[in-house]
Amino acid sequence: MRSKIYQVLNSVALTTLQRTLPITCLLIFSATGVFAQQQDPKTQLETAKTFARQGDFGNAIVVLNRALQKEPNNLEMLKDLAFDYYMQRDYTKGLATAKLLIERSDADVQCYQILGLLYKGSDDRADCEKLYKEGIKKFPNEGVLYNEYGEMLWTKGDYSAIRQWEKGIEVDPNYSSNYYNASKYYYLTFDKVWSLLYGEIFLNLESYSQRTAEIKQLLLESYKKLFSETNVKKDQNTKSTFVVAYLDGINKQSSALAMGVTPEALIILRSQFIEDWFKKNAIQFPFRLFEYQRQLMKEGLFDAYNQWIFGPADDLTTYQTWANTHNEEYTRFNNFQKGRIFKLPQGQYYQIVSK
Repeated sequence: MRSKIYQVLNSVALTTLQRTLPITCLLIFSATGVFAQQQDPKTQLETAKTFARQGDFGNAIVVLNRALQKEPNNLEMLKDLAFDYYMQRDYTKGLATAKLLIERSDADVQCYQILGLLYKGSDDRADCEKLYKEGIKKFPNEGVLYNEYGEMLWTKGDYSAIRQWEKGIEVDPNYSSNYYNASKYYYLTFDKVWSLLYGEIFLNLESYSQRTAEIKQLLLESYKKLFSETNVKKDQNTKSTFVVAYLDGINKQSSALAMGVTPEALIILRSQFIEDWFKKNAIQFPFRLFEYQRQLMKEGLFDAYNQWIFGPADDLTTYQTWANTHNEEYTRFNNFQKGRIFKLPQGQYYQIVSK
């Protein structure tokens, strides 16, 4: 009797095993497939980038090092690894990785940029300066290298930094950071013209970043300083005929500021200036910023544009009230601003930098 029971139980167990075995095997093979996919270097690179975006640079480094065991010469992985070491402030390992990158025949501008950051992080200014000179020689039209070289010089109290930022503006006019640094530099000098022009160009290249509010405040204060004298030409020593024409034009409209430098007064002054400029100087001095201002005037958005620049810096509460009471105009300008790309052409460089 027991023998028959055992036979029945064994038969049931065997049948169950036969039914579940394909499913079990399928699960094992599926898990193996997923694991293999996770081990794919491309997938690992994307995983590392996700960790880095989340600020988890430790895990990014772990994943990249595993991926590099399979593709030890992958340039993108090595650049990310060096940068993640920089973010972890592990400058020793970062330098060891990045130094090898610039020796490669396929080294790009990011390789020099990352190594420069690591040199600056480890306070090795001599090697950092040598690196930037080498990088600029290899990539003479990359604004990022001029900008970061200038920043390194500025940390040493070397005012020749402005030459690097100016050169970056000249050769790579759509890289925003050179305008940012040059505008701040000129704000500290007697030359408020380029503080104003470079600052406003920066706002149009980089309209919604953490640095935007800072430059808006700087622009408002630059106008106040420019018009603090009866004659705006005073102390504006320049050999640039463009600047002379600009000062002549802006000085003619100075009566608009008789009651102070406010967003409303600046709208009047700047509107009149643009109208006068395009009658007298636009052909000789084509300038994208002024062309954009004129376009905004034609679109009926120039008031909103000026409020966007000067309103928050002058009085945030008043600006918010303006935005609420001019909701349609405010919305139309914001949609226009976000829906366009502000791009400067080559050849509209009018600054003359003293040697």
